[in-house]
Amino acid sequence: MKKKKSGGGGANWMDTYGDMVTLLLCFFVLLYSMSTISEEKWRAIVTSFNPFAQETPTETGGTDGPVADPADESQGGYPAEPDVAAQRELDEIMEDLFLAFQQIAGQEGMESSIQVEMSGGKIYVKFSDTVFFDGDSFDLRPEAEGILLQVCECLNQASDAIEEIQIQGHTAQGSAHKRNDVEFDRFLSSNRATEVLVFLQLNSDIHPARLVGTGMGQWRPISSNETPETRQYNRRVEMVISGRDLKAEELGEALSTYITRDEEDMNQQTP
Repeated sequence: MKKKKSGGGGANWMDTYGDMVTLLLCFFVLLYSMSTISEEKWRAIVTSFNPFAQETPTETGGTDGPVADPADESQGGYPAEPDVAAQRELDEIMEDLFLAFQQIAGQEGMESSIQVEMSGGKIYVKFSDTVFFDGDSFDLRPEAEGILLQVCECLNQASDAIEEIQIQGHTAQGSAHKRNDVEFDRFLSSNRATEVLVFLQLNSDIHPARLVGTGMGQWRPISSNETPETRQYNRRVEMVISGRDLKAEELGEALSTYITRDEEDMNQQTP
């Protein structure tokens, strides 16, 4: 006797499909609820899954909802991008400073003694050592003070846009076939840079934290040391002026951190 084939159960897959759709709906509802969930509700959900969970403090951006403005720092969002117009204004001040230095270099008798260049937001000013110092000396000549006073006046007008001023002292190799005495060479270049730096600190509005003096010795030549005529180009004082970068300041990578700390310390001191 033949057994009849069972005709039932043909639609059993509908039950599984319905369960899957229900689970998906619950999943998306859960995601939506998490987007606007409060801290207490979130803690309750985590605890329901893991009663032994431990809370770890973390810093997060944004607010309780998905419509929070990520650039609004008052609501815990990410820091806003630096003002483009403000950065452009600082760059224009640096360009004006460059033109002012060019005017100083264009004065009668200064054409061969001062060279000015601008590149990558920095101004490079090269002073021949004969402008500032006598041979093997780091005492400023009287004529140098007049030039440096003009430099200070230009720096004061652009002080808001200046990040750092680096003064570099350079010497030349005295003999084409013999290097300089290391101690004398290094001290001479460092002392020359320091003399110029001290003058700027005493006669300009630039904060001392923005002034840096460096002695390069004979090791950064821009010409040959073969003849006295070529060696004179290597004997120089260079001034490298960097402009402010608002983006770097937002990241805390600027000198303003030290300057703010110094000002706070000064305010705390009693007379």
